[in-house]
Amino acid sequence: MEPLPFIAVEGPIGVGKTSLSKKLASHFDFHLLKEIVEENPFLGKFYENIDEWSFQTEMFFLCNRVKQLEDIDQYYLKQGKPVVADYHVSKNMIFARRTLRQDQFDKYSQIFHILTDDMPKPNVVIYLQASLDTLLERIKMRNREVEENIQPSYLEQLSRDYEEFMSHFEATHPDIPVIRINGDELDFVRQQQDLEYIVEQVRDHLNKGEVIK
Repeated sequence: MEPLPFIAVEGPIGVGKTSLSKKLASHFDFHLLKEIVEENPFLGKFYENIDEWSFQTEMFFLCNRVKQLEDIDQYYLKQGKPVVADYHVSKNMIFARRTLRQDQFDKYSQIFHILTDDMPKPNVVIYLQASLDTLLERIKMRNREVEENIQPSYLEQLSRDYEEFMSHFEATHPDIPVIRINGDELDFVRQQQDLEYIVEQVRDHLNKGEVIK
């Protein structure tokens, strides 16, 4: 039985994950899975005081993402319906490692692996990268109230954490190809040719795995 297309789009805050996921879902006629962000009741407090609200914030995200993946697996992947997601559940560990105290992280890590080890894994991961200036500009443009207090230093560190994590992911998951996209050079929202370039990259990888015709 051929594997079913399941694409995950990843990258730091403001890089354009949801925008690209929407366009890929529309192009390939895949179901779109969007992560819950603004619905997190702790997020605004988190950006005001990371130390105080990090554990509650990360646990909310983890529980909601696990439930989303369970639903996707049951109602879409197991029903033969392809999916593109604007996140990979492993991102939880990037944020948790940066924001939680060591004792909190140890507990969180145990819970994370128990909940996610049997979750469906993507066939392809698209990793969006961009400079700090680009990320800050895009965050400002989308004007989310919960993101008003994001500090540039936090965002810059997060970008470095993502780069380290994705390099580790590629080394430990050789069966899951990672497509790296430079968000400073490609504007897939305004430039159709840039979107078409990414679409062809995705199509090539899916064809190699014989998961799309």
